[in-house]
Amino acid sequence: MAGTGDLLEKMIRRVAQLHIATRFHFTGFLRGENVDRMFAMSDVYVMPSVSEPFGISPLEAMRSNVPVVISKQSGVAEVLQHALKVDFWDIDAMADAIYALLRYNSLSSVFSKYGATEVENLKWENAAKLIKDVYEEVTGK
Repeated sequence: MAGTGDLLEKMIRRVAQLHIATRFHFTGFLRGENVDRMFAMSDVYVMPSVSEPFGISPLEAMRSNVPVVISKQSGVAEVLQHALKVDFWDIDAMADAIYALLRYNSLSSVFSKYGATEVENLKWENAAKLIKDVYEEVTGK
């Protein structure tokens, strides 16, 4: 589990209480090559956050061919098509989405492949062209 925050200590205690510490590694904040290395080792990326106004890390995961599960309430959910989206408060749906990506290789492959392509196409030039097309349609020019 990468990152830091005000709930980190609580998460560490919870993992210990559940006796699943052998399944977790808390890395703290990562940057540069360490981020790429973490994604290379990952089967699924999960961002249940409700407070991310946009969230770059799901895009980084998708760029690395890692399927993602994000909360519907995160800002990035508005622009992504190839991510599984669940309500941040629905822990059962979150668990189901994670399980589905880990259990069904074809589902994981589809989200990995098309997610990477989607992120590659998220460029300012593409957004500008869409806006220009709408403008031309509305104005008739």
